[in-house]
Amino acid sequence: MNRAELVAAVADQTGQTKADAGKAVDAAFTVIAQALAAGDEVKVPNFGSFSVADRAAREGRNPQSGEKITIAASKQAKFSAAKGLKDTLNG
Repeated sequence: MNRAELVAAVADQTGQTKADAGKAVDAAFTVIAQALAAGDEVKVPNFGSFSVADRAAREGRNPQSGEKITIAASKQAKFSAAKGLKDTLNG
C-alpha cells in the first residue's frame, strides 16, 4: 500500500475527503517523526510502539577497493508490534 492508497482508505473509513484525510495522514507521520527526533517513544495501543535506537560507530570496508572506512554513529527508528497487531496478522 502506498501513500495514495492509505489516504483513500482513511478517507473511506472516516467519511472525510481525500484532501482532509491526506492532511491527517501527513500530520500523524510528522508528529511521530518529531517525537522520535526529540527522543520520545510513541505507543499506539493495539498497534505497536516506535522508539529510537543508537547505533555505535563501527569499522566497515569499501566493497570496491577493500579499504577500511569508519561508519559514523547514527540513530535508527525501531518499531515493535503490539499483541493486538500480531493477533490480527495471525488470524
